[in-house]
Amino acid sequence: MAKVISFQGERGANSEIACNEVFPDWQALPCPTFEDAFAALADGTADLAMIPIENSIAGRVADIHHLLPASGFHIIGEHFLPIHFHLMAPKGATLATLKSVQSHVMGLGQCRKILKKLKLQAVVAADTAGSARQVAELGDLTRGALAPKLAASVYGLDILAEDVQDEDHNTTRFVILSRERKDAPASTRPVMTSFVFRVRNVPAALYKAMGGFATNGVNMTKLESYMVEGQFTATQFFAEIEGHPEDDDVRRAMEELAFFSKELRIFGTYPAHPYRQKVQPAAE
Repeated sequence: MAKVISFQGERGANSEIACNEVFPDWQALPCPTFEDAFAALADGTADLAMIPIENSIAGRVADIHHLLPASGFHIIGEHFLPIHFHLMAPKGATLATLKSVQSHVMGLGQCRKILKKLKLQAVVAADTAGSARQVAELGDLTRGALAPKLAASVYGLDILAEDVQDEDHNTTRFVILSRERKDAPASTRPVMTSFVFRVRNVPAALYKAMGGFATNGVNMTKLESYMVEGQFTATQFFAEIEGHPEDDDVRRAMEELAFFSKELRIFGTYPAHPYRQKVQPAAE
């Protein structure tokens, strides 16, 4: 029996593409909301979950920073997916018959050139794959959708123009969640560690907590703050570093962080995706 990995979205979504790229032999389970995708993992319906955490253009996916700490799940991997938009429509439609095109607001914003060139009316919809489904159900030759290529295959649409995004650097980073902790061995290189912490209420606590990473030469690739339960005085930080907690430099830095924190939880240590090496600036 094939293992199951849950994702948020409809069939044909970018999240399903990420699932298929990383786990081609697994069954991808579409879920209406992030909460549903988490619930499927929690109750055993799914073995893993593929969850977007940030986009190179839109920034972080805010919901995840609130859902992840309370879930008890662990990050066991990451995946970077370049985002491509394709103009699709019901069979029989052509560029000449189209009058409007619908997609997620980010999709429309990323494809302004093609919309302007073809003089198409932009219609904001809930998501990209859902737009493809709706266009297919309506069968209106004047209506198209901007969606991933997989969506055209799933819903039987014709692709009228490929890769119509204005820029090619649109990339979404996903994290792979598991109920069980599966940290990468200390010998793994390169490796990432993700964690959340809340500093003690003392002057310059954050500055002091971060000092250990600087003095020990540990590269912090992410540090984001967000309020907890709507309280202005309760702030948590989500952070990611290069390195393994068993490395001497990382261990010393984490000990210093723990001293100035009233809460610290490591979500996981996992192999860094090759995409990180691809986009890393060359040394001067």
